[in-house]
Amino acid sequence: MDNSLPPADELVLVDRELAQLDARRTQLLARRAWLIRALYPPVAAAAPPWPGSGVAAAAPWPGSRPVADSTPRSAQNVLLTLGGTLLTIAAVAFTLVSWGSMGIGGRAAVLLVVTSAALAAPVALLRKGLVSTAESVGALGLVLMILDAYALHRVALAGTDGLGYTAVASAVLAGAWTAYGSALPRLRIPRPVAVVAAQLPLPLGVLAAGGGPTAFAWAALVTVAADAAVALWTRPAAVRITAVTGATALGGWALLTGAWLSLTSPWSGAPLLLAIAALTLYVAWRRPPLAAAASALAGLSAVAALGGLLRAAVPSAWEVPGYVLCGLVLASVWRVGTPAAADAAGEAGPARGVVSLPRGIRLGLAGAGAGVLALGALWALPPAAVGLLGPVGRTTEVWSGEHAERALTTYPATAALVLLVAALALAAVPRLWARCGALAAVWSLLTALPVSLDLPYAPTLALQLLTTAAALALAVRPGPLLRGVRRSQVPDAPAGQPSGPAVPPLPGAGTPWGTWAPRRPQPRAAVVEPRTALGWCAYAGGLASAVSAVALALDVRVATFVALGVLLALFTGVAVLGEGARRVVSACAAVLAATGIVLAVASAAGFEDHWTALALLLVPAATAALAARTRTGPVALAAEISGASVGLLALGIAASRPAFLALALALGGVIAAATAVRPERRVFASWAAAVLFLLATWVRLAVSDVTTPEAYTLPVTLPALAVGFLRRRRDPEAASWTAYGPGLAATLLPSLVAAWVDPDWVRPLLLGVAALVVTLLGARFRLQALLVLGGTVLALDGLHELAPYVVQAVGALPRWLPPALAGLLLLAVGATYEQRLRDARRLRERLARMR
Repeated sequence: MDNSLPPADELVLVDRELAQLDARRTQLLARRAWLIRALYPPVAAAAPPWPGSGVAAAAPWPGSRPVADSTPRSAQNVLLTLGGTLLTIAAVAFTLVSWGSMGIGGRAAVLLVVTSAALAAPVALLRKGLVSTAESVGALGLVLMILDAYALHRVALAGTDGLGYTAVASAVLAGAWTAYGSALPRLRIPRPVAVVAAQLPLPLGVLAAGGGPTAFAWAALVTVAADAAVALWTRPAAVRITAVTGATALGGWALLTGAWLSLTSPWSGAPLLLAIAALTLYVAWRRPPLAAAASALAGLSAVAALGGLLRAAVPSAWEVPGYVLCGLVLASVWRVGTPAAADAAGEAGPARGVVSLPRGIRLGLAGAGAGVLALGALWALPPAAVGLLGPVGRTTEVWSGEHAERALTTYPATAALVLLVAALALAAVPRLWARCGALAAVWSLLTALPVSLDLPYAPTLALQLLTTAAALALAVRPGPLLRGVRRSQVPDAPAGQPSGPAVPPLPGAGTPWGTWAPRRPQPRAAVVEPRTALGWCAYAGGLASAVSAVALALDVRVATFVALGVLLALFTGVAVLGEGARRVVSACAAVLAATGIVLAVASAAGFEDHWTALALLLVPAATAALAARTRTGPVALAAEISGASVGLLALGIAASRPAFLALALALGGVIAAATAVRPERRVFASWAAAVLFLLATWVRLAVSDVTTPEAYTLPVTLPALAVGFLRRRRDPEAASWTAYGPGLAATLLPSLVAAWVDPDWVRPLLLGVAALVVTLLGARFRLQALLVLGGTVLALDGLHELAPYVVQAVGALPRWLPPALAGLLLLAVGATYEQRLRDARRLRERLARMR
């Protein structure tokens, strides 16, 4: 059948399709152009079209950026730089190589003409607006002036000293270049170069005159003062940067020289350091952005100067305290120089007026003083470290009465004074971090005193116990440490209004921000409470001192009992009166102290290890009894866990004597059973008691050489079945595998393994009877676990008993009979295959319906 259209109709159809394709193509091209404009914004042409050419500038390709190989300005700079460099090389070569081939007149004429031309040319070039060219030619003129000075020395002044001539020449060049740059202010090179040249005259002049390090440092300092004046009172940025760079280099050298002189020759270094301090302090006063750094440098210089003088006048043990005293005076500027202090002094009288210092200067000076105090405190810490860790590194026997030799016996005793000064200085600052630092300094002082003062054993132990008691007391009641501490006051929001900044209305057509959506106010960061921070600082010191005191007390028997008793009382008090987690930690520490007392009593009484293990069980018993009386939540739980840990330690000690291990396990089970009386501990403690009693039974049976597995499994099976029965009574929907499965498997499976290797008939018979009973109970009460476990064990037990007879019967039959019987069995199964499948499915469904 022919379905083709007539040619006229087909032509109309083709034209219509082509028109639709053209329209679609136009639409896609317009969309493409919009996407290109969105992704690649148009870039202006590098140069406009020629005027009058009638040719518009070509639009750049989308996404491309017209980049010239080099801009006219950069190309010009490169060319000028290269030209100036080549001329400079030529001038140097001429001066060094071709100078000797000319007479004196020719030399003077060449130098005069070339240098004058190079220095005069920038004037004409600047008039024509050729600034870059003028810069290059002017730089060439500056280099020629240096070559002129060199040539003058070689020809006319060859006999003069090189350093002296260089100093004078650099001063003359610095002045000439300064005048030249001032006359032509549009040139940027002459004045910075003049500043560079001005760095040389004084230092080189001192070296030429044979001055030593002190004179050189003074010359450098005078130059630094000149640089500071230039940096403070000139406008061009290049000049200021050059002056600051030179001042930094020479000032650093002068400062290092002054510091070295303060150690070797204090009376020579002190004036230099004080002059440096005065200069930097003046810079800090005139430049507030640099006030903190400059005043800190001034403060360190002053401390080095005054400390060096004190160092020369006092014994060696007082050197560091002298520096610390200077730092303390400097740190006090923070409070003395405040506007409030100035007003208060002004009210007291004109003669006692105090100048108010800017905040940056006060901050720098106080920071420098605080840094000196911190370094002094670090210097004073080694005695504290020895006093804390010395007893821990034991080198003698416990209770031997001998004491280990102390280290750092020759360390200056003034370290304790430094710690005291640091503590007083920090205590005067009304900030939380300062109070924590003061507390740490006082604790370090008390810990270092026995080492610094070389105290005997008894006062040392008493001081450590007193330190522990004081620290724990402050951990419980840190109120005295909070006096005067400033707190950040955050105003509370009115009732019914949210805290934080007000949230503007949602964006819309009537809002000026259009579609802008405001952010939700961020929650404030948690702030540490001063009471909590100070309490933990004091508590950490108390714990450290307690450990050190116990280690020290182990040298003497009586001291051990005294120290452990005091610590038990202290930690018990903190556990009762303290706050938060410190109560929990203190409860654990009190249990450990009680454990130490029990061990000390057992050791003093000469107990053997197994008797010591039984004595240690008094600790978990006591913790369980106290927890039952107090029931103070986390504290009681921590004490009980610590007591249980001590009980595990007792079991480990008693493991060497199995009979005593069984007794210890039984006693632990009694303690756990008594704990299970409490409702909040019933679940865990009851299981723990059951496990401990079971382990005690097993250990006792092993000690009695009992090898019958049922003796070990029945104590597990009977309680487990009783628990499962009680659970099924409370929850009839509970699965039998959960209620009875573990208890039955604990006895049936080990007994089945034993029956398979037992040659006697009694065990298999009893196991078969028990498995039959379990199977019948499972079928009667429709319990899947009993039916499956009992049936499986019964079948395997019967198979094991009937296997010998089956083997004998098979051996007596003809050899063709077993294959024939197997074939008949297969035929019967095949004939009733569908029925067997239905029976299997029915059996499976019945088992699945069982609990």
